[in-house]
This record gives sequence, structure tokens and C-alpha cells, in this order.
Amino acid sequence: MKQSKLFTKTRKEVPTNEEAKNAKLLIRAGYIHKEMAGVYSYLPLGLRVLNKIVEIIRREMNAIGGQEVFLSALQDPEIWKKSGRWSDEAFENWFKTKIKAGGEAGLGFTHEEPLTNLMKNHISSFRDLPRYVYQFQTKFRNEPRARSGIIRGREFLMKDFYSFSRDTQEHEIFYEKAKQAYQNIFAEAGIGAQTFLTFASGGTFSKNSHEFQTATDAGEDTIYLCEKCKVAVNKEIFVEQNTCPECGVKELVEKRAVEVGNIFSLGTRFSEAFGLNYLDEKGEKKLVIMGSYGIGPGRLMGTIVEVLADEKGIVWPKTVAPFQIHLIAVFDENGKVKIAAEKLYSALLKNGIEVLFDDRDLRAGEKFADADLLGIPLRVVISEKTLKENKIETKERATSEISLISESELINLLNNS
Repeated sequence: MKQSKLFTKTRKEVPTNEEAKNAKLLIRAGYIHKEMAGVYSYLPLGLRVLNKIVEIIRREMNAIGGQEVFLSALQDPEIWKKSGRWSDEAFENWFKTKIKAGGEAGLGFTHEEPLTNLMKNHISSFRDLPRYVYQFQTKFRNEPRARSGIIRGREFLMKDFYSFSRDTQEHEIFYEKAKQAYQNIFAEAGIGAQTFLTFASGGTFSKNSHEFQTATDAGEDTIYLCEKCKVAVNKEIFVEQNTCPECGVKELVEKRAVEVGNIFSLGTRFSEAFGLNYLDEKGEKKLVIMGSYGIGPGRLMGTIVEVLADEKGIVWPKTVAPFQIHLIAVFDENGKVKIAAEKLYSALLKNGIEVLFDDRDLRAGEKFADADLLGIPLRVVISEKTLKENKIETKERATSEISLISESELINLLNNS
């Protein structure tokens, strides 16, 4: 992609109607556009990042047996009444709308109810189990507070995964697989070191659950971390248990954190409400055991920005960056730099390397400032100076390490990274 053709623009001014660092930086860098409080559109750069995060999650969900579906966002009230969660008293953050032909519908905030109802058509025997189903779906929550950028929105993308098992033992085996898959996701997304398995209460969903909390001052949650085991308990659990669940250590460290994922053991709460039964090997009717596993890709994207950004701008991990390299041409008067930069750009594309080429007619300082703001992992510079040395200058965004290397060395580096 040539930057002169890219559908986005950077901004020098900080948005005055944003409090969260992630929103300020993502808007300034042209990754997202704010539509209203808690509602953001993803521009080309932002969509590239979001899609890479989605693909990391998708790979891990497929690896543990998940099958992807795409359920409707509009919800039938009658289905939700069966579980008791249609009323505003049961869930106060519903978005509801009137249907012109009569009646009303809800905009889904989660999908336990409709999927459990759907599964009645697909599960009747022990031979039909287990089943693991997930989706990436736009969710809607009428949040009273939406001041955390894309970390907490009123409209947002969620990956929600649901397990259907024959018994508790089968469920628990899968639950542990899901737990590990989540840890793999956060590690690959670049924030594994800052993200902790956190013991939590289940709220309205189950007796207990686990959250994945990323330590950051921007967090809305409070966790208590065991620095020995690298697990934590959330504030609700800490009131009852102020020791490490793994080793019993009492010296837990209080931290602010963002919940980037959660997993719940649902038991038979929803299968009982909807009559989701199966016949076992003896022909006896049993209730299906369920679990629910959620991650918000946009929330994860915002958390990465909060945790890794520096005073100059965003710092993307290689796995989720919109491009592998940011090629910058510092133009000279005789046009040699432009020719060399175009040649390198073509060579990189032929080698399947994702490159953003800053071909704009701007001063070097402006280009470098934009590069820091955009946060692409590797900056590659061609200038009169580098041409004289027959080299290319590279700079790591995360470490500021600068090197002079040849074109072939650059391509080998990128192909092997």
C-alpha cells in the first residue's frame, strides 16, 4: 500500500472528547473513527489489525475443535423470556427496538439463549455430543458509561464460543483446553506477559469462572496478583479469599486491569430452561452440560495499545501490526531515492511482504513522526546517505534499535521473522 493512496490521515491534535489513551492514539493515527460515545468505525488500517486479531483467535478456536457459525443479531423476546433475561430488571443494558409489523426485538448482547434453542434441533443422543460452536458477532450493550475507547463500547465485535458436553467430566476436560487456548491467544497477540488467569465469581452465569485480566493503569477492574504463580483473583473473590488459589501465598499485589477474556462453566442453567436433553447409552434422558467462552477482538486491540504504546505513539506487536514494515523514502533533488524506493517496494511485494510505502512529498521529520504514531514494527529508510553506502536503514519501533543492512538481508530478515 502506498501511503499517498491510503484512505486515512494522521492528526497532530489530540481528540478533546476522548479520555482513553487507546482511543486518542487510534483516532490520531487514523485507525478508527468515532461515530458517537461507545461506537467506533474501523478504517483500513484499523480493520487490518482487527482482522489479524480475529485470525489469531480463529486458529486457536479451530485447534480445540470449534466450528464457526454466524448467528443473527436481532433477538426474539420469547426465547429470552425462557431464561428470564428479557426484562430490563434482569439485564439493564438491552438495546430493544419496535418491529413495524408489531412486537419488538432485541439486539443481542450474548448468544447463550438463541444457540441453546437452536441446538435442540441438533442434539438428541449421546452420539451428538460433544459439540463446540463459536462465532464472531457484533454485540450491543447499552452501557451507561462509555469512556474507555474501544475497550468498552456500546457496539462491538465479540468472539463467543459455547461448549455442549455429556457430563461434567467431559466439560472440565474441554474447559482446560479452552483455558490454554486463551493463554496462547494473548501470548501471540503480544500481551501474554501482562495478562493473568484470574479467578472470579460467575455472576448471573455460573457459580464460578475465570477471567483473563491484563494489567494496565487504564483498567476498570481491580485484581490481586500472586507474583510467584502469575495467577490472580478479582476484587469480588478477594473479599472471601485473600490468598493465592494455587500456592496459598498471602502477599498478593493489587493491580488495575482490563478484562480481555472470560470463560464460564454454565452447567445446566440454559439447557434446563430450553429443554436441551439427550439420551445416554442406557436410553436415559440427561441435560446437556454447557460452557461459555468470550473474547472481544476490539477490546483486545485497545488493550494492546494501552499496554504497549509509548510517548511517540502506538507500538504494534509483529503478529497484529497492519503491515510488516513501513518503508520511508527521504526524497532527494535528483530523484535517485525515489527510483530506489520504488524498486525496493516492488521487490518486497514480490516476496509477499506486507509493506506500507510512505511515498508522500513531505519532510523527513513529518514522515518519521507519522511512522512513530502508526506503530508498524519495522521502519525502513532509503535516503541519499543510505544509497551512498549501498545499504538500507532499519529501525525497530519497540526498541529503537537502528541497523544498516542490504536489500537481501532485509528480505531474509522479514521472511524468517
